[in-house]
Amino acid sequence: MRIKSWLILMLVIISLASTACGQRAQQANEPMPQKERASITISAAASLKEPMEEIAQNYRTINPNVELALNFASSGVLQQQIEQGAPVDIFISAASKQMNALEDKGLLLEGTRKDLLRNTLVLVVPSQSSVTGFADLAGERVKKIAIGAPESVPAGKYAQEVFAHLGLTDQIASKLVMAKDVREVLAYVETGNVDAGMVYQTDATISRKVKIAATAPEDSHTPIQYPVAVIKDSKNQVAAKEFIQYLTSPAAKSIFIKYGFKTLE
Repeated sequence: MRIKSWLILMLVIISLASTACGQRAQQANEPMPQKERASITISAAASLKEPMEEIAQNYRTINPNVELALNFASSGVLQQQIEQGAPVDIFISAASKQMNALEDKGLLLEGTRKDLLRNTLVLVVPSQSSVTGFADLAGERVKKIAIGAPESVPAGKYAQEVFAHLGLTDQIASKLVMAKDVREVLAYVETGNVDAGMVYQTDATISRKVKIAATAPEDSHTPIQYPVAVIKDSKNQVAAKEFIQYLTSPAAKSIFIKYGFKTLE
């Protein structure tokens, strides 16, 4: 009887061990649960192109489950696209005006808006130009001056304020050439199609074909701030909030600073 009981006990132990091994083998072959994928569309001011592309590339590396689509244009154009229902998750403007307009219409996700960056406005001229400051704009050497269209391009609006502050508005009115964004202004100066242009310092530093002739006095225009916010109709609000949080991280800040921006947080 003892032998029989012992054999029965051994058979039970073997059976249980086999079952456990089978379960472990089955679990090993099952795929690991994957984090849910998300797709985020970011509409950002044209002046942010280089740093945002680098930041997005880094973010994709550490968050491969998140797809990022970048859309660059003037802040006014981006504002209109959002108002017309474009599928945008995050908006980064080069001025408070456009963000204020969206907020007034209830198009921003409450509690997500924050000021992210600051910039400086400069007068740029072709590298070989003899223009050395704002006073030269009224002279005969300067025939054409490019600025962003003030209605939709914050840099153009800031430029108008600078000219008014310096008493140049009437003297240079006939010389102004309107561009769709600051990058088009930069291109006009690079190619010599205009004699001078008003862009952000961060735009000027990426080109070897232009030089900075003068920096606009800080008290001559509205402070240049870049606010960011999640759009209320975003289908990926959690992922969008996480990306905005990353924009204030030391890693992202170092990239913005590298391109000449001033961080606010």
